Amino acid sequence: MTQSTLILLVRHGQTPTTGTVLPGRAPGLHLSERGRAQADAVADRLDGLPVEAVYSSPLERARETAEPTAARTGRTVKEEAGLLECDFGDWTGAALAGLAGLPEWQTVQHNPSAFRFPNGEGFSGMQARMVGTLEDLRAAHRGGVVVCFSHADPIKAAVAHALGTHLDLFQRIMISPASVSVISYTDGQAPAVLTVNSMSEPLSGLMSS
Repeated sequence: MTQSTLILLVRHGQTPTTGTVLPGRAPGLHLSERGRAQADAVADRLDGLPVEAVYSSPLERARETAEPTAARTGRTVKEEAGLLECDFGDWTGAALAGLAGLPEWQTVQHNPSAFRFPNGEGFSGMQARMVGTLEDLRAAHRGGVVVCFSHADPIKAAVAHALGTHLDLFQRIMISPASVSVISYTDGQAPAVLTVNSMSEPLSGLMSS
C-alpha cells in the first residue's frame, strides 16, 4: 500500500498587532498572551499523531507557536526559510486600514497573481516558494507526519495550489491564527486537502483518513 505523507500547516498564534498591521518579515514581533495559549492548544490537538518533524518560519511569532508542539513531541524546531511570511517590501509595518484605501489594494484582493509588493515579493513567487518547500519536506519525510508553522498568506497559497484553485481566488480561503490545515501527499496522485482552518477538534483521527 502506498504511504501518504501528511503535512500540517499551522498559522502562528495571535500577536498584539494581528488584524491591524501588516507586519511582514520585520523582526521582534512576539505572541500575545492569547497567542501563547493558542500555541499550547495546538500542541494539545496534535496529541496522538506520530509527528516526525517540526519546521517553522524563522520569525519569532512562528517559532514561539511551534515550541509547545516540539516539546510535546520530543522534536527540535527546525527553521525553514521557505515557510517565511510574504515579503511585503515598502508595505511592511503599515496599518491595514490605511492600505485598504489604496487603489493597489483591489489588485491584492482580486488579482493577486499580478501583484508584487513595492520592493518586495509577488504572490506568485511566494506561492512557488511555499509549494517548492512543501515538496522538499515531503521528499525528506516520505510517509511521515510533518508540522509546519507559517503565516496566513503562504498557507492560503499552498492550500489553493493543492486544491487546484487559481491564485487569484486564494483570498477566499480563511486561515485564522493558530488554525491547522492539512494536506496529504501520495506518490502518483494529486494532493488531498483533508482540512482547512481547523480550530478546535483533536487531529489524531487524521491517521485513519
